[in-house]
Amino acid sequence: MDVRRAGERSTGGDPAAGIDSRHAFSFGAHYDPGNLRFGTMIACNEERLAPGAGFDEHPHSHTEIVTWVVEGELTHRDSTGHETVVRPGDVQRLSAAAGVRHVERNDGPAALVFVQTWLAPLAPGGDPAYEIVHGIADSTPYAIPEAGAMLHVRRLAPGERTAVPDGAYVYVHVVRGEVRLAGETLVAGDAARISGAKDVEAVGVTGAELLMWDMAG
Repeated sequence: MDVRRAGERSTGGDPAAGIDSRHAFSFGAHYDPGNLRFGTMIACNEERLAPGAGFDEHPHSHTEIVTWVVEGELTHRDSTGHETVVRPGDVQRLSAAAGVRHVERNDGPAALVFVQTWLAPLAPGGDPAYEIVHGIADSTPYAIPEAGAMLHVRRLAPGERTAVPDGAYVYVHVVRGEVRLAGETLVAGDAARISGAKDVEAVGVTGAELLMWDMAG
């Protein structure tokens, strides 16, 4: 298990424009050849957008993009005609496939914080696709078959235990709160990369929210 602390993330974005980005993997101008991916995960970014700030229209291709809002509201528009508002508890997936363009903005009155994960597809090409699941229930798995991945959302009470998925590549991101994971204490923004996960448990030290990714390779 490789624990990566919130403070170890590389910083990016454009603070003058109200965009604060924290990258868990090699990203943009911050190139780290030893930290390019884990399983099919190629990015896990924490984004903070001030009211009125956002990312203007930009392209993606051959990427599965999954977004989890921590606080605030995210306005999404894309070139396939989808326009939605993503709120805490919603899972949003944009399958870029052969190519898509989108806009992400904070059109609300309060600060926006979200976690965005990028996964490499198992095969290139195809048509873009979009899906949003509003208010996903605790412990409900969300499958991204295009990337051979499964997302498990867990919300733990203090002292509550949860099994971490067994798998070749498991990535656990702490959204909020504090947990104990295989003898390590993790707090909000921390993550653990577990290779060959088996019989691993997470325990809520406080109330906590976790995003757990199970990836085949």
